[in-house]
Amino acid sequence: MPDQEALANELWLNYKSNDDAYSKNKLIEIYAPYVKYIARRVYEKLPPNVEFDDLVSYGTFGLMDAISKFDPSKNVKFKTYAGVRIHGAIIDCLREQNWVPRSVVQKSKELERAKSTLNSRLSREANDEELAEEMGITIQDLRKTYSEIRRSQVTSTDDIFFDDDNRNSTRGDFIEDKTVSNPLEVAEKSEIKELLVDAISSLSEREKLVISLYYFEELTLKEIGKVLSVSDSRVSQLHTKAVNRLKEKLKNFKEEILYD
Repeated sequence: MPDQEALANELWLNYKSNDDAYSKNKLIEIYAPYVKYIARRVYEKLPPNVEFDDLVSYGTFGLMDAISKFDPSKNVKFKTYAGVRIHGAIIDCLREQNWVPRSVVQKSKELERAKSTLNSRLSREANDEELAEEMGITIQDLRKTYSEIRRSQVTSTDDIFFDDDNRNSTRGDFIEDKTVSNPLEVAEKSEIKELLVDAISSLSEREKLVISLYYFEELTLKEIGKVLSVSDSRVSQLHTKAVNRLKEKLKNFKEEILYD
């Protein structure tokens, strides 16, 4: 490992000093396995009609972009910096392909309408039994819908993720700021982070555990199911509910900013 790190440092020096094409190609080779790792993580959450090799190709473009724009003098690990761009490139290309089935899009809209109607009527968050009744389907069908929606979700490149050091960041955190920081933007980012901490603390213990195991420990849904002694579909349901609650918290925050 030390030898590889020394080689990488020498390649970075040659590439950034002389724009050496050979050094850039060697850097791509060194970090290619990381592209496959990220592509695999995304692939596990997608429908079977998506090709793994396509994701690797998309991610490689992100790696090349990261190598071109990375500044070794910054106090940022390259894998952390590149991970954002690799993941973002994969997601952006998937969006352009528009691979989500229409049936899933329709079910998602129906679920959101039912949830909005019930939450307004009950003045609280509707449970699954109430949602199923409102939609005229069984609990099993509702859970299947949760699973289909989860598999079709493509995370925004601006969403919060957790890097190698378990610090929450966004893709925007790694874009060079050529102007003086806007104090209002800094304050808003700080408030959003505080809001997320508060939102996560409001989740049920099982939902907190699912979020922790999935995003921090990087366990699969099947592995989480074994930890909790529940089915994959139940884990999927807990994950979807937790993420939706966090999104609702952020949505309310944005509305407060707009109308404050």
